[in-house]
Parts: sequence; structure tokens; C-alpha cells
Amino acid sequence: MAEQPSSSPQSTALGTCLWQPTDEAIEQAQLQDFGRFIAANHGFDWGGDFQALWQWSIDSMPDFWQSLWQWHGMIGDMGSRILIDETAMPGAQFFPDAKINFAENLLAEADDRPAISAYGEDGRHLALSRAELKQKVMALAGWMRAKGVGQGDRVAAYTPNAAEAVITMLASATIGAVYSSCSPDFGLAGAVDRFGQIEPKLLMACDGYLYGGKKIDRMPLIADLTAQLPTLEAVLILPYLCDAPDCRAIANTTLFDDAIASAKPVSAFVRVGFNDPLYILYSSGTTGAPKCIVHGVGGTLIQHIKEHRLHGDLGAGDAMFYFTTCGWMMWNWLVSALAIKAKVVLFEGNPFHPGPARLWELAETENIAIFGTSAKYIDAVRNSSYVPRDQVRLGALRALLSTGSPLSSDGFAFVYDKIKPDLQLCSISGGTDIVSCFVLGCPVQPVFAGEIQTRGLGMKTDVLDEDGTSLIGKQGELCCTAPFPAMPVKFWNDPDGSKYKAAYFEHFQGIWRHGDWATMTARGGMIIHGRSDATLNPGGVRIGTAEIYRQVEAFDAITEALVIGQDWQDDVRVILFVRMADGANLDDDLRRAICLAIRAGATPRHVPAAIIAVPDIPRTRSGKITELAVRDVIHGRAIKNTEALANAEALAFFEALPELQKPD
Repeated sequence: MAEQPSSSPQSTALGTCLWQPTDEAIEQAQLQDFGRFIAANHGFDWGGDFQALWQWSIDSMPDFWQSLWQWHGMIGDMGSRILIDETAMPGAQFFPDAKINFAENLLAEADDRPAISAYGEDGRHLALSRAELKQKVMALAGWMRAKGVGQGDRVAAYTPNAAEAVITMLASATIGAVYSSCSPDFGLAGAVDRFGQIEPKLLMACDGYLYGGKKIDRMPLIADLTAQLPTLEAVLILPYLCDAPDCRAIANTTLFDDAIASAKPVSAFVRVGFNDPLYILYSSGTTGAPKCIVHGVGGTLIQHIKEHRLHGDLGAGDAMFYFTTCGWMMWNWLVSALAIKAKVVLFEGNPFHPGPARLWELAETENIAIFGTSAKYIDAVRNSSYVPRDQVRLGALRALLSTGSPLSSDGFAFVYDKIKPDLQLCSISGGTDIVSCFVLGCPVQPVFAGEIQTRGLGMKTDVLDEDGTSLIGKQGELCCTAPFPAMPVKFWNDPDGSKYKAAYFEHFQGIWRHGDWATMTARGGMIIHGRSDATLNPGGVRIGTAEIYRQVEAFDAITEALVIGQDWQDDVRVILFVRMADGANLDDDLRRAICLAIRAGATPRHVPAAIIAVPDIPRTRSGKITELAVRDVIHGRAIKNTEALANAEALAFFEALPELQKPD
């Protein structure tokens, strides 16, 4: 008989201080050099007070963004105007006269320093220096140009997280084209839902991919996909499963290496407008066709430089890793580290194959300085028996980044207890909508359990009540009340901007409402309670789901949880679903213990009316649990786009559950 896992919660108090930067680390942070630059050029002395610097960055927004361009040494013509229509949201424009090329900035100083170190779960490894990367990019850009791809044309990539994905993106950017990618675990409908809207001229696609030791052939799907993309003029095939895939069913194909070998490389980068499109990213699409979110060249670049250097303290030669696929905006965020002359470490496959040590051994091998992942991955490691601190040497690791969903205070404690006690844990939050962060880390401030360290510089982020009043220490809507460069340029196929405005600006006039339910602390940190459209409303009081998850997932017997509000007798009642650990059972004693923990750690309103064990919890392809889809299923509403889910089959369990049927 399997040993029953402990049902007792192991909890760390929200707001407990877990880490303090050393005096030496504070003094050596790149923020210090940036502070000296603004003092010399604008007469503002931040005095080592990050919150004072944040205030200056939003009070003197044009000076801040101009200073960042100049301090970093961005390549391009900045132009004379920094910000026009600065009160219009949307409508403000940063650097309206600037001319810039994204790839030119990422490929500067193309020398022998490492640029990319790419791994597959089967052990394959490809390392490229900055010089080698640039050579391949310029050659592929030449091949693209010969195929008729030019400025403004769309390049779609159905690709694993491999070096070739980075090369394709940079080649596209080199000639001013617009890049858009999704991972090959998307089915045909999901890929068509995305790429079919943007009318690509070129498709880069893999013959298949590996996951958990299994080979998944994608050549039949690619044939069907190309048939549904009538604007395609060329198809670039990446042999990932075999060296010579059979391309006979797909028209106008060239193998990736053949394209580079046969091309006449371009010799120059096409500089485009700061606000010209660079990327098209997609919303998760669980409530309909995914929105096509267009991000600009300069806004993406300058925002990522700020976040990598000032918030992440990433420096030239540092190794940076983020566990992501090419269907998640963290991939776009990761590869921008090339602009810092950092080494970008890629991993494609199952992070637990053949076991939970996989990514931590990679961190040791590559001397990773900044390791990024999802909160769910940290929870998965926590629920396994693997203790990274005891198994690998992580001397180079100084920061661990977590996003995708709120990281609980117990998750914070696990990182310091079982991974490394002297690293900076940066919970970060933003998203596809801004291809960056609203709130993130700060290398010169402490880390408190369950709390994101700070708001991003130049981001006038706030928490507002229903009347638009700023809140401190109380829950409300996460908003941004002033423009910033990484706002989307537009939505694709939205000529009058109505879809764009409806997505962010309808709730508060002229204010970006992000859709997160949050609390800003008196010290300038942020606690994310979950999506505001998934908040619960029992008795007319809005409560965030994260408070319940924080209590429930502290139980060893529970692997993960999902909570929704069910319409019930003219009110809303809280329903909690739990996935049990191996060998654990959900009995009445455990139910009582869970309710007591929630009541004590949150409020009586948080206590669920029903607790139900489920075999699996549905999640999006970026790993986020999908409360809205489950809520729709239990209310009998159709799910419009199951292709957006990684495990759509999990929804079937939630249909017509007897525990949720209303009395006659």
C-alpha cells in the first residue's frame, strides 16, 4: 500500500522577507551606472532609492526613455521627438521619427563570444558564437529576399524552441518583415486560427518534434496547413526528426540548411520606423479566435533592454535561460538578451524528461546566471522528491524568474530552501499583450514571500477600484495610467482600432486595464490574486483565486488546484477542484482541514461550498490553468476554441458533475 502523503499544510507567511541584496551587489548593479547617467544629463540624483527612481521615470517619461536609449547605446537614428500625443491612451507615440532595426541591435559586435546554446530533450546540442549567428542570419535573410519577402511581409514559424527559430526571426527582422510563431504542439485548427489571419508569405515549419521521449511527426499537418494558407510563396522545412523529410506533398519547399548554403547573404539591415511591426503574438483564444497582437520594433527592443539590464541586472557574457516554447511571449523576451551580449540558452522538450533534474543539470552545465520558468514548474519540482540544492552546483545562478501564474508564498520559500538561499527570486507579471512586464524584479530591493518586488521603470502601473481611485493595500484592478513604448502597435485586421480599444480601454476611459486582480503594497511591491475576470463574487464581495490556491497547495496531498465561482440561488458559491498526489485520497478529514486552512489563511468567504477531486486540470499551452473554460463547462456553455488548450480532454470530466447540479 502506498504511503499516504501528509495532508498537513506547510505554509510561509505572505510578506516574509526572504532575501536581501548585499551591499556589494547593490553597488555593482547596472542601476547605479544608469543613475549616474541621469544625474549627469538630467540633474536627478536617485540616491540609491529605487522607488524614487521609479517616480522620476514616470514623472519625466520622455527623459527616462531617451536616457535609456542613449545609456545603452541603441543602434539607429533616434530622431528629434521622443513622445507625441503623450496623454492619448491609446494614441501616444514614442520616438516617432526614429529609424531602427531590431536584428542590427541584437547582432551587434558579432565576435567569438557565445550567442546561443540550444538543447533538445534527446541530448542534441548546438552552440553558436555571435559571429556564426550573424552569418547564418544574413544568409537566410538573403534567401528570404530572393523568395520575395520584404518589409511588412509576414513570416510564420511553426517551430520547436531551437536555434533555427532564432535565426529565422532575426533574418525576418533584418529585412523589415514581421515574424510570428507558434509551437508544433498546436494542432491544425490552432495553427490555422493564428496564421490564417495574418496571411504569411513564408512559412518555416519543422518536420516534427520530440516530447517525453516520443516522436511526433508533423509533415502531414504541414501539408494541410500550407493548403489553408493561400498567400504562401515559399516553405522552409526544418528537419528536426530526420535529416531528409519527405516534402513531396508540400509545394515550394526548401530545407533550412540548404537555404542558408545556397543564399546570397544580405550585407545591410533595413532600418524601419520605431513603431513599425516586428512581431505578431496571439491571445490564448480560449473564448474565441485568438487576437493577433502586433508589437513594434523599437518598443519591444527598448522595453526588453530596460527589463534585462535594469531589472534583471543581466550583463554581457551572462548566460540566460527561460523554459518556454515558441508559442509563449517569454520566448520573444528571452531572445532579446542577445542585445545585452548575453548567451541565450534554449531547451526544447519535456522539462521532466527523463526526470526532474534535467533543467537543473543544464543550469550547472551552462553556468546559467538567470534561470526563468513558470510558477507551475516550480510547483512541480516542489511536489517531486528532487532537491536541486543537493544535486547540482549552482554557483553562477543569481536570479530565478517565475511567471505564467502567481507564485505562492510557499513557492517562494521552496526556492530559498531547496534551490539556493542566496539568489534573487523575481516573480514577474505582464503578458502577451505588452510582450513584457508591468511588475517584476529589482536587484537592489529585498524579496518578500508572495510579492512581486516592484513596478517596471517607465510604467505608471497602479491598482484601481471601480471608480478609478488608486488603492494601496487593497485589492483592485491592475492598470497602467500612462502610455509606454511596448503597448501594441495595433491588432491585426482591426482597421478602426475598435477591437484594440475594447480589449484594454473600455473599463476605464484612457487607462489600460490589464485584467489582473492585484494589491499594491506600501513599499511599491505587487501581489497578483489572479485574473480579474476569474475573481469570485460570493455575497457580492470580489475575492481573488490566488488566496485560495496559496492555502490549498500547501497541502502535500494536493498536487494542484482550480477554483471557480458557480452561479447558485441568485448568488455565487465557491467550488474547489483538486488533483491529488500519488497515493493520496480526498476524504472528509482532508476536506475539513482544507476548509479550516482557507478560513484561517484567507476569510470565511473564501471557503468552498464543494471540494471535488479531478484526474486532471485543463491548462493553456503556456501552462496556465484555465478557470474560465471550466466555469463555462459547469454552466453548460460551449468552449469556442479547445485548440488553445494543451489538454482539452480534461474538460470532459467537469461536464454534468452530480455535486454541482442545482436542486429542483
